[in-house]
Amino acid sequence: MSRAKTSAVLTEPAPARAKRHRKKPEPEGLGETRTHSTVANTESRYLNRELSWLAFNERVLAEARDVRNPPLERLKYAAICGSNLDEFFMVRVAGIHRQIAAGVNTPGLDGITPRETLALVRERTQGMLREIEKTTRKVLKLLMDEGLKLVRVADLGKRARASLREHYLAEIQPVLTPLVVDPSHPFPYLSNLSLNLAVLLRGSSEGDTDFARVKVPVGVLPRVVVIGDALLMLEDVIAAHISELFKGREVLAAHVFRVTRNTDYEFEEEEAEDLLATIEDGLRRRRFGAAVRLEVVRETPIKLVTFLQERLRLAAEDIFLLEGPLGTADLMGLPTERPDLAFAAFAPAVPDLDGDEENGIFDTLRGGDVLLHHPYDGFANILNFIEEASRDPQVLAIKQTLYRTGDDPRLLAALRTAAENGKQVVALIELKARFDEQRNISWARKLERAGAHVVYGMAGLKTHAKVTLVVRREEGGLRRYVHIGTGNYNPKTARLYTDLSLLTADPEIGMDVAELFNHLTGYAEAEYTHLLVAPDTARTGLEALLEREADNARAGHDAWAQIKVNSLTDPAMIEALYGAASAGVRIELIIRGVCCLRPGVPGLSESVRVRSLLGRYLEHARVYAFGNAGNAEVYFGSADWMSRNLDRRVEVIAPVLNDAHRDQFLDILKTEWTDQRGSWELCLDGEYEKLPGDESAQQIFASARHPV
Repeated sequence: MSRAKTSAVLTEPAPARAKRHRKKPEPEGLGETRTHSTVANTESRYLNRELSWLAFNERVLAEARDVRNPPLERLKYAAICGSNLDEFFMVRVAGIHRQIAAGVNTPGLDGITPRETLALVRERTQGMLREIEKTTRKVLKLLMDEGLKLVRVADLGKRARASLREHYLAEIQPVLTPLVVDPSHPFPYLSNLSLNLAVLLRGSSEGDTDFARVKVPVGVLPRVVVIGDALLMLEDVIAAHISELFKGREVLAAHVFRVTRNTDYEFEEEEAEDLLATIEDGLRRRRFGAAVRLEVVRETPIKLVTFLQERLRLAAEDIFLLEGPLGTADLMGLPTERPDLAFAAFAPAVPDLDGDEENGIFDTLRGGDVLLHHPYDGFANILNFIEEASRDPQVLAIKQTLYRTGDDPRLLAALRTAAENGKQVVALIELKARFDEQRNISWARKLERAGAHVVYGMAGLKTHAKVTLVVRREEGGLRRYVHIGTGNYNPKTARLYTDLSLLTADPEIGMDVAELFNHLTGYAEAEYTHLLVAPDTARTGLEALLEREADNARAGHDAWAQIKVNSLTDPAMIEALYGAASAGVRIELIIRGVCCLRPGVPGLSESVRVRSLLGRYLEHARVYAFGNAGNAEVYFGSADWMSRNLDRRVEVIAPVLNDAHRDQFLDILKTEWTDQRGSWELCLDGEYEKLPGDESAQQIFASARHPV
């Protein structure tokens, strides 16, 4: 195994090495309290990116096992684990396969080659997928104990079977297509994440068996079939009636299997004359990516598994033999009305920002900035801001970046209304937002038809910033109003993710955002007074802030940094953190997902602590706070500390200029750092350890809006 050349100080103490693969006993009902290690190379100063991601999914799985969560929520966590792992194979594992196919043997950040990484990932994911399914079955059993009737077809009585057959013939069979494989019918294309039945039919000659494939139409039809008060899996219903599809043939067996393909398609932007058409073509090609994983139920005959493996050109290590159910991501929401088995409903607070009758929300913003903490503060205020701007006759222009918008009609309607009212509407829509490309293409076409100016981003860069600019005519001249956020303009995820929003009429912030849009739409050179913008100034600005803390530490001042991001993988930013820590800066990192920095290494990162925070809501905000010798500075924005964010995306990071808001940001970070309920600490040995206790930052924030 390759080894990076590193300092001897990185050699782990014997106790840490000895316990790296030792798991603590699982307390009853609280799931695992320690993850597998994220160390792939004990001599490296970096943790392995892929193992770190898998450790994150382990932490999510622990929520599915935790009895403090209601049963339906535990099922959602298990489904999220399955969905996360699907995307991991489609993107990360597929990327490793591409590296190997291209002959890349260069060690990664932690000194591990692609082949070595693939071997580690294969080993870890085999166990993880089995644990996800085991947990899913356990939670389904718990739901049955709570009165939900989750059954197999064989468990139904005669009358229910008759009703099910009626439903099958009327609603399910017309959607199915049996495909037999023989010399005149080649092996069919199996789409990504498709759930299928491998049907074995008696052949025409003695001892011969024919193969047929029936796609289980999940998406077209619900995964869970409801008959009376009974809930059944769609594949079980189809398998029980499979002979109806093959009349005149003897069906020997039907086995469930599932295929995952490479979706990490590269768009050739530099050579594209029409970016929209190029991405549409890329989406079509993505459907035909190489297979990277085959999941089959354990009782599937080995001969059939081998047949599928050969047709899909997979290695034996890419075959997953499982108990089922396959595709746990489809179980995100069972069709049941049992609020007693879910989290209590939470209604976000909606601060009154109406202002006076003539100027509305703009009157409020002239009086001072507004800070919102989603989902505890509702996203409705942001939609109201844009809707009011679209109707206000004094508003001349609305400019907005759009990355993941969702299906909510209010935002699209507001921008179309503004364009139809003759306002200058500029929508910078990122067509390359992975898995949201088709929706964004649809939005682009609708806005263009309404008369908006639609820009598809900058070649070679993804526009990930979350910014809106409103230009309004007022007494004394034009005034700019701005929204800057850490989350997407997506009302659905705004109810599920924690994010921060700032609404401001600050003239200098407004000028900076105007410069940004001129740069994005006209490639004009931009100079910013306050904003840090990737890929131009964000990296150097953040590094300078860390270096200032290091200088303060060397001068004997109390120096600290508190950083909250989703992922930390960028080598230069990790080295900047190591440098600051070595100078004596106290560093607290809240990294929800992947972290390649190794805390607690003597002489390198002894003053760095890393925690990961999970909970009912997905932690999504990015905040960067620095001690500044007693005069703390706080920034927030859209950028994680990853190379793609700082070098290959347009990101906006804004300072918090209002003192009261700065203190509020610091209070948020302090509350999250002292969380116990959903917090895990990253240890020197690369394992995450669950913090004991029940105090929940998310519950504290929710209770502050609705005191008991």
